[in-house]
Amino acid sequence: MGKDDWGLSKLVENPGLDRIAEPLSSVVRNAYAAVGPAGQKAKNLAHGVWLGHPLHPVFTDLPVGAWTTALALDVAAGSEPGMRRAARFAIGVGLVGAVASAITGLTDWSETGGRSRRTGLVHGLLNVAATALFTASWLERGNDSASRGRLTAWAGYAIAAGSAYLGGDLVYGQRIGVTHAAIEEPEAFTAVAQSSDVPEGSMKRARKDDVDVLLARQHGRVCALAHTCAHLGGPLSEGTLKDGSVVCPWHGSEFALDDGRVLNGPATQAQPTFDVREQAGAIEVKVPE
Repeated sequence: MGKDDWGLSKLVENPGLDRIAEPLSSVVRNAYAAVGPAGQKAKNLAHGVWLGHPLHPVFTDLPVGAWTTALALDVAAGSEPGMRRAARFAIGVGLVGAVASAITGLTDWSETGGRSRRTGLVHGLLNVAATALFTASWLERGNDSASRGRLTAWAGYAIAAGSAYLGGDLVYGQRIGVTHAAIEEPEAFTAVAQSSDVPEGSMKRARKDDVDVLLARQHGRVCALAHTCAHLGGPLSEGTLKDGSVVCPWHGSEFALDDGRVLNGPATQAQPTFDVREQAGAIEVKVPE
């Protein structure tokens, strides 16, 4: 089934969504920034910097799995009260997972833009609707309204399926949450710049054939990283060079110069680095062994 069959493709192309998405994403970012260093630590935690990939997908499996279990129990329950209680418990587990999924997803979404931000907005609104229906189902089941509880749960599940479709498009179609920096060349040391092109305390973009590298010289040493930011492809050479790190100009991801590790998100994957040496006045790089 294609995107047009779902009727969601044209919706996320509507620029009117930006009037909601832009201020909302600013609110999320500003909320973390207002707390200072503690807010940055919390933001890194929610992004999954410590995990090495986004934390959000870890939590999305909880509500989907729990709610699928609940509906399966509904089908098998009949008039068995123990099965109905188990179904309600599974819905409750899914609601807890939905909260964690919402926090991490909102944090990741706040660092996107354009079509991806619009897609994420619709994805999130659908998840809110699905969660609201499952909350209603959980309450109705507690009030002995089993039949209404089942109906609201199925409605919520259908909406969650549409949201999951958009989530898949964000990852596999728009590459949100996957690395945008990969290096395959060169396999042997290759000159990409003159040593004089990169004076102490500076950084420079160097390109040769398929090689696109950020060179930075600090404390008498040259470091070389992939030029394209792993988060969403920002140009690192246009960012900020700090003592031992570089900050992407697009979303503020910070990478260590020596090994590319993430110091601050939203990036979660390390920035690829090159082996580097200087010979005869030239800076040479190659892919690490």
